[in-house]
Amino acid sequence: MILAMMMVMTISAKAMPYERAKDEALFLSDKMAYELDLTDEQYEAVYEINLDYLLCLSVADDLLGSCWERRNADLRDVLSDWQYDKYLTIEYFYRPVIWRDEAWAFLVYDHYMRDVFYFTHPKAYLTYKGGHNLMHDHFYADRIANKPASAEHQHAPATHVDAPVTPNSARPAAPARPAGGMGPGGMRPGGMGPGGGAPMGGRR
Repeated sequence: MILAMMMVMTISAKAMPYERAKDEALFLSDKMAYELDLTDEQYEAVYEINLDYLLCLSVADDLLGSCWERRNADLRDVLSDWQYDKYLTIEYFYRPVIWRDEAWAFLVYDHYMRDVFYFTHPKAYLTYKGGHNLMHDHFYADRIANKPASAEHQHAPATHVDAPVTPNSARPAAPARPAGGMGPGGMRPGGMGPGGGAPMGGRR
C-alpha cells in the first residue's frame, strides 16, 4: 500500500515553474532572514540556495533527496553555527516543502500570513536564474565571510506558533529593509532595537 502511494506521488509530482519557484523562495527566505537574523549577504545567498532547491524539485522523492542535501550543505556554509543550529529546529525551514493534495505545499504558510514581508526582496530576486547547486560543492564557502558571531536577535519570535497566524494574532514587529538591504539609519536588522518598523505588506 505504501509503495503504491509512493509510486502515485512520484508520477504525479512535476517540476515547479520558475516564476512560482522564485516567489516561494522569496517568501521562505524573507522569513528565514527574520527568524535567523540574516545579514544582507546571507539573505542574498539564502534566496539563491532556496531557489536552487525549488527548481530542483520534479518528483516527490526529490523533497529529501540530493537536492535537499545540497541545500543543507550550502546553508551550512552560509549560516553561522548558532543560525544553522536554530535552522535545524524549525521544521518549516528545514523541510519546507511537502507533497499534499497532488501539489507542492509550503509549511511556512502554516505560520505566516501570505503577502506579508519583513524585508524588501534581495537583489538576486531580479537577477538570479538558478544553477549554483549544479556547480562544485561548497560554492558559498569562500563567499560568505560576514556571519553574526552570536544569537543577539531582538525581533524574532522567542517561540514558534503552532497554528496559522491570523490578522488578530500578536507577532513582534520587524524593521523594514529598504532597497539596498539596510535598515533605518544604515543598521542591519540585528542592530535594531525593540519596536522596529511593521512588516511590509508586500514585496517591493
